[in-house]
Amino acid sequence: MLNNIGLPGLLLIAVVVLVLFGRGKISSLMGEVGKGITAFKKGVSDGSKDDEDEDKTLADGTAARDVTPEAETDQKKV
Repeated sequence: MLNNIGLPGLLLIAVVVLVLFGRGKISSLMGEVGKGITAFKKGVSDGSKDDEDEDKTLADGTAARDVTPEAETDQKKV
């Protein structure tokens, strides 16, 4: 159904949206969308940095180490 929408169809939709909502409302909405995308990207990058920091150190400040019993590590290698 939507496979046949070309440039004229998209322009018609844009004009109808502009008439219904007005230029000011659409520009403020796009500004809010941009702020949301920026905040999302910042949150994702901050979260990945926090994960890397948690992987390197434990809550008490000591380095993380593998405490898996040798019997289990032997089974995983096979």
